[in-house]
This record gives sequence, structure tokens and C-alpha cells, in this order.
Amino acid sequence: MFKRIDHVEIIPSDIEVSIAFYTGILEFKIKQREEVDASSIKEVVYLELNDSMLELLSVEEPQPVLKQDWQVGYRMLALEVKDMDKAITYLEDKGVEISWGPVDLGPSKRAEIRDPDGLPIELRQW
Repeated sequence: MFKRIDHVEIIPSDIEVSIAFYTGILEFKIKQREEVDASSIKEVVYLELNDSMLELLSVEEPQPVLKQDWQVGYRMLALEVKDMDKAITYLEDKGVEISWGPVDLGPSKRAEIRDPDGLPIELRQW
């Protein structure tokens, strides 16, 4: 009945900054971008990374995220990387700080970065 996760939706504080981060650094591609005339939503941008999709919503007066480590709700987006060491070097060269890790977990490696709004992104090498 259910096939897969279609997309994850994020409301950034500045959609242009987020588009630049996700496309320019994390190699997402813009699939669709359109203005919307619905209540407080101004624009929707769909970003693709292989068979994964991220939806960015530009809204009027976005409110900052609460900075509580263990609050109920979605915790983070996770991206699989081919080579953790190369990914870390690449991100650091682009000015992206590694906020946690990398940690060798035996059959996998894990690290974390943050997007321009401080939303956590897990990096995982299997």
C-alpha cells in the first residue's frame, strides 16, 4: 500500500540561503520552483538528490525553531555518503562545520552538520 517517503518539508528562515546550501554544497538539484497564493505560503521549491526529495516552503514570518535537543517531533534529515572522510573534507573546505563526529560505529560511520537555520543533518556511511 505505501511505497516510500515522497519528501521531507522544511520551512527555512531565508529560502534563497537554504537553496544555495542544499544545491551548492549538498548537491541537490531544483526539480520544481513555483510561487503559491495560499494563506501564508509564498513559494514552494522541490529539491532532488537522486531518488530523495526535499520541499522548501517560503512562508510569511517564519518562526525560529526551538533549540531543545530531545523534543518530540522530527529530529533530523540523514544523508548517506559514499566516503565519510572525503565528505568531511569537502564540507570543511566549503566552510560547513562538523557539529558532531565523525564516529566509527563498526559497520558504519556517522557525523552531523547543520543547515543555515541550524537544523541537524546526519551523514552516514554504510
